[in-house]
Amino acid sequence: KKYPRHYQSGEVIPEELLERLLAAANFNQGFATVEYLATALVDMAIHKEDKLDDLDPAQMEKKILNGIGMPKEIIMRHRIPHLLHAFAGDGYSAGYYSYLWSEVMDADAFEAFEETGDAFDADTAAKLEKFIYAAGGSQDPAKAYMDFRGKLPSIEPLLKGRGLVN
Repeated sequence: KKYPRHYQSGEVIPEELLERLLAAANFNQGFATVEYLATALVDMAIHKEDKLDDLDPAQMEKKILNGIGMPKEIIMRHRIPHLLHAFAGDGYSAGYYSYLWSEVMDADAFEAFEETGDAFDADTAAKLEKFIYAAGGSQDPAKAYMDFRGKLPSIEPLLKGRGLVN
């Protein structure tokens, strides 16, 4: 109620509108998560294959998606032809999952702030700066995260944030 105000009148956002906005915040998150994960799983499965020259992308994609029980109503976020950069060299091999993993880490790190009761907690921010931002790639990423958070990242905050668990 402090920030969402009408740009001309300064009137506070009506409670009913705020409730509707909050209720819609997680709209389609199940769909988005499934389409994202499907692409990551297909990417990883193809990178496990020994002979990519003989691979029929459409058949491989169909086989993998059937194997994971992919709902027919949802398609992959990015189909195999969109992943050409993932096959251009070893630097990105089977790396599509990293986009979703970064969201897991983001949600888990933000939960550290929420646990303090202050999204701007200075001590937590200082730990984040020291152990994550300032450390860069100078140490094992798991150790850096453990030093910041005291535990490895959990998927629970992401699932909660997307409205997929209570």
